[in-house]
Amino acid sequence: MLPGVILTARGAKSGVERRTPLACMPEGVIAEGDMAEGGIAEGDMAEGGMADGGMAGGARAEGAMPEGAMADGGDPGSWILIGSNFGRPDHPAWTANLLAHPDVEINWKGEDIPVSARLLQGEERDAAWKAVLAFWPPYATYQARVDREIRLFRIVRR
Repeated sequence: MLPGVILTARGAKSGVERRTPLACMPEGVIAEGDMAEGGIAEGDMAEGGMADGGMAGGARAEGAMPEGAMADGGDPGSWILIGSNFGRPDHPAWTANLLAHPDVEINWKGEDIPVSARLLQGEERDAAWKAVLAFWPPYATYQARVDREIRLFRIVRR
């Protein structure tokens, strides 16, 4: 299962607060038992986890633990959210909400955390996308289904 957050953001058009459960990629956090070829093993980072929908992370060289990575799945300080929409043609609505109102709140492992979101573009997006695919390869299938570029957001504590 992918780790997850609950995103609380105002609607892009309505301004009404919405709560959306999303999978995520906590940056710099590696679960113990990650598969050597990348990705996650069944049960890794299951606390607060979700089956699909967003992202999770910590790309690494095969079998290597990045410097500063937390094997215990602690607080990463930043997360990547993936607007895959399971490979459907349109961007998920929550991505429009983040574009319109980037200062939001997430709930990570029971803690409400104020964060700011930023759409990743160019080389920064390319690097994050590689990390996402190393962590959860099925995102490549979602991207192959659609003409749009899947949106990636980095969220960081405010």
